[in-house]
Amino acid sequence: MRYQIQVNTKWCKACGICVEFCPKAVLAQGDDGKVQVKNPEACIGCQLCELRCPDFAIEVGGVEK
Repeated sequence: MRYQIQVNTKWCKACGICVEFCPKAVLAQGDDGKVQVKNPEACIGCQLCELRCPDFAIEVGGVEK
């Protein structure tokens, strides 16, 4: 199974918590500080980014191969 990460940039306040908690460096902060999905194929579906986001701006879902 691979995973899909959706980021609601309107809700993201660029705190960087999700980037720091991601064990596989899937996320990165862009020039504006807001999170971007940089390495989606590395996502293991742990949902640490989703669970730690204080603004509920990230959603992780499974997608069948």
